Amino acid sequence: MQYRRRTHYTLCALLSYAALPFNLSASAQEETAADSEIEEVVIWGRSLLQLGTANAASQGTVGYNDFSTRPMARVAELVEVVPGMIATQHSGPGKANQYFLRGFNLDHGSDFSTFFDGMPVNWRTHGHAQGYMDLNFIIPEIIERVDFQKGPYFADTGDFSLAGSNTMKTYDSLDEGFSELTLGSEEEIRLVTANSFEFGEGELLIAFEHQQSDGHFYLEQDLRKYNGLVKYTGDIATIPSRITFSAYDSKWISTNQVPQRAVSSGLIDRFGSIDPDLGGESYRYSLTGNFELNDWDLNLYASTYYMSLINNPTYVLNNPVDGDEFEQEDERRLFGGSLRNELDMELFGIPVTRTIGTDVRYDDVTELNLFSTIGRRRTGSIREDNAEEFSIGAFGELQFLVTDYLRASLGVRVDYFDFEVHALRAANSGSDSDSLWQPNLGLAYRMNNNLEFYANYGHGFHSNDVRAALNTIDPVTGDPTDSLDVLVEGKGSEVGFRYDTLEGFNIAIAVFELEVDSELVFVGDAGTTEPGDPTRRKGVELNSFWELNERLVFDFSAAKTDGHFRGLPSGMNSIPDAHDKVIGAGLTYVGLDNGWTSSLRVRHFSDAALSEDESVKKDGSTLLQFGLSYARPDWELGLDVLNLLDKEDDDIAYWFESRLPGEAAGVEDIHFHPSNPRTIRVLLRYKF
Repeated sequence: MQYRRRTHYTLCALLSYAALPFNLSASAQEETAADSEIEEVVIWGRSLLQLGTANAASQGTVGYNDFSTRPMARVAELVEVVPGMIATQHSGPGKANQYFLRGFNLDHGSDFSTFFDGMPVNWRTHGHAQGYMDLNFIIPEIIERVDFQKGPYFADTGDFSLAGSNTMKTYDSLDEGFSELTLGSEEEIRLVTANSFEFGEGELLIAFEHQQSDGHFYLEQDLRKYNGLVKYTGDIATIPSRITFSAYDSKWISTNQVPQRAVSSGLIDRFGSIDPDLGGESYRYSLTGNFELNDWDLNLYASTYYMSLINNPTYVLNNPVDGDEFEQEDERRLFGGSLRNELDMELFGIPVTRTIGTDVRYDDVTELNLFSTIGRRRTGSIREDNAEEFSIGAFGELQFLVTDYLRASLGVRVDYFDFEVHALRAANSGSDSDSLWQPNLGLAYRMNNNLEFYANYGHGFHSNDVRAALNTIDPVTGDPTDSLDVLVEGKGSEVGFRYDTLEGFNIAIAVFELEVDSELVFVGDAGTTEPGDPTRRKGVELNSFWELNERLVFDFSAAKTDGHFRGLPSGMNSIPDAHDKVIGAGLTYVGLDNGWTSSLRVRHFSDAALSEDESVKKDGSTLLQFGLSYARPDWELGLDVLNLLDKEDDDIAYWFESRLPGEAAGVEDIHFHPSNPRTIRVLLRYKF
C-alpha cells in the first residue's frame, strides 16, 4: 500500500496560520494568507509548535504529510506515527493487528485506544479479545491528522487508554480529487478513489477503496476488502456539523503463527501452514456526527458490526481425532456520544481554562459465541452468550496560568459501568455494576521561548470482558472458577522536556513509570478468563523531528522500557512478549519544484522474553522500507519496496504448548508468524 498525496494547504497549515500574532491588522493577515497560498508548501504536523499548548512531553500531533510519504505494509501501521508504537500481525489480513507500546504487549488493543471522527474503535467484551482495535475499515488517504497522548494523565480519555490513545480525524474536503491504482507482489490490487463536491450549504466528500491479495504464504489468503466513506461538512439548521458514514466488508483466509519445530523438521516451509481452514469475515457500518452548539461540542455515533473467525493455535492438543479448530463469532450494535465544553475564566485572579465533559456508551452484543468446528463446520457450542454493557463517564479539568511561564492542571474523571450477561451456562449469567475515580495533575514550565519542562501524574483503567465478573463455571472444563473485577486501575507518572528551535528542529524526552493492578484479559481462544499479576514499567522515550532544509526531513524516535511483574521473585517476573527497545527513523525528500518524493524508513524492535524466567526468547526485528514517487499536475507514479533487504524476521512469536498430527503428546514450542519478504508495489494516481 502506498499512501501519498501532495497537498498545498492542509488543516495543519491552517493551524500554523491560526498561530500568527493576534495583533496583525486584518489587511496584513489577508496579505500573509495570500502569500502562503501562492507558494507550494509542505506542512509537517510534527513541526507544529507544541510549546505552551502540550500538557506532556509525550503528547503530539501528526499531519497527513507526516505519513503520506511512508511506505506501509498495512493500514494499522498508521498508529506507528505515534513514536514508540508498533503494529504487527500474527494472523490474516482482515483481523485486528497486534500492538506494542511502552513495554506493553497490547494484544489487539487492550491498553491503547483509537477514536475515528469521535467514535471509539476498540470493542468491549469482544468474542476474540478485549479492547479489539480493528483499523481495517479506515482509508488512510482520507485521514487528515492524528493527535496522540500517552499515559493516564488526561481526564478526557477513559477505557483502554492506560498506555496511550490517539484520535484520527478525516478530511472535511479534499484539495483535489484522485483515483489511484496500486499493483503489488502476489496478485495484490488496490483501488482508491475520492473527491469532494459542493452539497447544499456545505461540502460532500466521497471515498471508496477495494483491495485484493493472495499474500506471500503458501496458503493463498484470498483477501477481498471493500471500504466506503461519505462525509458532509456544513450547516444543518444553522448548526455547524460534520456527518460521516463509513462502510467496511472483508473476507480472508489466514496463515496463523506456526511451531518452530514444524519448520525445522521440514514439515512445512517458513511461510507454510498446518490447518488450511483458518480465516474469517467481518463488516462494520458506522455513522458519526459532530455538532458545534455554541460553546459545546456534541459528538454522536452508532455502529453495527460482525466478525466470524476460524482459529486453531494448538492443532490436535485437546482432540487428537477431530482437532482443536474453533470459530469465534461476534455481532453487536454500538450507540453513544460525548459532550464537551471549554471556558476561559478567572479564579482568585488567576486565568483558568475550565473543561468539563461527559461520554455515554452502550454495547448491545447479540452474538458472543465460541463453537468447536471441523473444516469450518460447526460441531458443538462452548459459549453462546449475549451481553449488554452500558457506561457513563464524566470529567472536569482546570488549567491554571499561574505565571507567564508556569501552567498547572488538575483534573478528575469518574466512570460507571453497568452490565448484564445471558450465557449458555445459566450459572454464568447475571448482572452487576462497577465504578472508578481517576485523578490527574500536571505541571508545565516554560523556561524560555525554546524550552518547556513537564511533570504529570494520573490514574486510568482498562475494562475486562464483563463475562469475567460473572463467570462461576469454566465453560470448557465445567470446573468452578472465580469471578474477577471488571475495571482494573493503573497509575502512572512522567517527567520530560520539549526543545524547539522554532526553525525546523524539535526534540522531546520523557521518563515514565506505569503500574497496573492486573493485566487480566479474557482469553477468547479458550473461552475463559486468565488472571495476570500486577506489573510495573519504567522507561524513557525520545522523539525528534528535523527539517534539514525545505526539501529534506529527518525524524527519529527511540524508547527503552524495563517491565516486570510485581510480587514475583527476580528471575521469574519477566513479562512475556514485551519488547524493551523500539527505534524508528526516517529520511524524507520532497522536491517541491521537480515532482520527486522519496522516503527511507527503518523500524527496529529488540528481542523479548517469551517466558517469565527468560529461558525462551524471541529475536528482534529490523526492517527497512523504501518509497519513491514522481508527480506531475495531473498524475503521479510511485514505487514502494517493503522489507528492502529481504530480512527473515518475525512479526511476532509466542511460547505455548501444541500438538501436531502424528505427535504422541503436546510439545511446548515457539510459535511464530514471519514478516513479509521483500515486496514491490507500483502506484499510478490520476488527479482531477
